This record gives sequence, C-alpha cells and structure tokens, in this order.
Amino acid sequence: MNKNTKIYIAGHKGMVGSAIWRTLLAKGYTNLIGSSSSTLDLRNQESVKEYLFQEKPEVIIDAAAKVGGILANNDYPYQFIMENMQIQNNLIDSAMQIGIDKFIFLGSSCIYPKLAAQPLKEECLLTGDLEPTNEWYAIAKITGVKACQAIRKQFGKDYVSLMPTNLYGTHDNFDLNTSHVLPAMIRKFHLAKESNHAPVILWGSGTPMREFLFVDDMAAAVVFALENKLPDYLYNVGTGLDLTIKELAETIQKITGHQGEIIWDSTKPDGTPRKLMDVTKMHDLGWKHQVNLEEGIQKTYNWFLEHIKEIKEVKM
Repeated sequence: MNKNTKIYIAGHKGMVGSAIWRTLLAKGYTNLIGSSSSTLDLRNQESVKEYLFQEKPEVIIDAAAKVGGILANNDYPYQFIMENMQIQNNLIDSAMQIGIDKFIFLGSSCIYPKLAAQPLKEECLLTGDLEPTNEWYAIAKITGVKACQAIRKQFGKDYVSLMPTNLYGTHDNFDLNTSHVLPAMIRKFHLAKESNHAPVILWGSGTPMREFLFVDDMAAAVVFALENKLPDYLYNVGTGLDLTIKELAETIQKITGHQGEIIWDSTKPDGTPRKLMDVTKMHDLGWKHQVNLEEGIQKTYNWFLEHIKEIKEVKM
C-alpha cells in the first residue's frame, strides 16, 4: 500500500465513510474516489459494474449500507435485507470481476446470535438465533461476510470483514424515527432541555448493556486493515467495554445539560440484553480504540449543535 493507491470508498458521504475519508487524507493518501447516491445507485448492478470498470480502483472499502434503529428495522424488514444485499453483492462481485485484490467489508455486531456468550467472539457466528428486531439487516451482513470469506478461501484474495460495535459520532443520523439509540438520545435530551427541561421518554427498561465506539476510532481500524494483511477473514472492532442504556442516558443527560425527568417506557422492546464485543484479535494485532465514551459523546454533541439546522435525517 502506498499513498497514491487508488481507493474507492463506497458510502463516503455517510458517517463511517466520511470518517474513513478524513482519516486517509490526514495520513497523506491522495487518490481517494467516491460517488454520491444521487449519481451512483449502489443497488443497481449494471451501474456499479460500469462505474468500477471505468474507475479501476485498486482497493474497495464498503462503508455503504441501509441502517437504522429498532423501529426502522421492525417497520421496513424487506428494505433492510434486500437493499443491503444488493449494495454489497454488487460491490463484491464487481470487485472480483475487475480483479481487485483487497476489499474491506464493514458489517455490524448484530450478525451474532442474540444469546451468544459474552463477550462476543468471532467464532460464535451462525451458532444460534438472531435478535428478531434486526435479523433482516443481520442476515444481509452475514451474507457479505461469507461472500468475502469464500473469495478469500477460493481465490486467495485479501478480502476482510470488520464487525464494528455500535458506532456514533459526527455526521450521524439524528432522525428520531430511523436513528440508533445514542444520536436519538442526544437529540431528545437537547430538545427537552430547549423545552424548559421537559421529561424525556425512552424505550425499554434501560437495563440492556451496550458498547459504543466513536466513528474516528472505527476509521482508524479500517486504515489499520488497509495497511496490514490481516491473517483471518473476520474481526470484531470495539472498545471491549459496555454500560447499561440507563447509564448511557444519564451520561448524555449530563453532557447536554438536561435537568428534567427520564421516563422509561417498558412497553417498548429492549432488544438484545447484552452485546459486548471480544476485541482480542484486533488488540493482538496492534489496534486499540483511543476515544473514551464521554469524550466521544461531547464531540458528537458539539458537532450536533454546530450543524443543528442541517443535521442529517434518514427517511425510509
């Protein structure tokens, strides 16, 4: 890998893709390419193939996906399984056809069974039932992992899958109907503070435990995989630390300055009881996260305040 290697980042305008782009630029990489969804529909096989044959990148980083929280996954299961499979299949197969030797596929910790032993090891993939609230997205991502593994096994190419824990950070989706828990909480607590510290209603019991990784740390893990040939096909990327959703809410409440009541709506689903990643494999290779949770939430909230009039929202 050299600084002039032509690297295509799919989803380069999204939270993860834009963080990868910034990180690569900061490290001196000069030949980055990307195409917005308005000019290239990654769900369209012919369009993807034509674009990649024309641009001829040497590396593809797949940070493109249709993502959302419990509500979005529950309401739009078909879009979550089909569109994600279309995006990744088009990229992976086209990469194979044009002879790309290095491909980095980004997935999600939801690929692991709902009741797998904690912390989640890579080896527990396909050993049990998935969490029903996001199984459609999980199944799509599992097929991407397996496609990359098959290419690695059959053709010896350096196709590797990175499974991040729950990501958050600048350029996140703050739409209350489609966002993940952390950005949704930031927006809810901020709006409640602006409304004379009104009560904040949150889903579930607050008892599930979750792990969160700042998006710039995820970008650093991608660059690590880019600059090194990792010996295995699948790696967890996280902090190895978790906390309850209640503790997360209290942390965000403190950072936003909200002083009202928190009300837990226990009629709403909790999702998986715990989802902590075993990140031993990445640690052993030399990568480790740098940003602690409170620092990351503060950075995210600062960005939210600076961009509150044009914050990204994702509609289904």
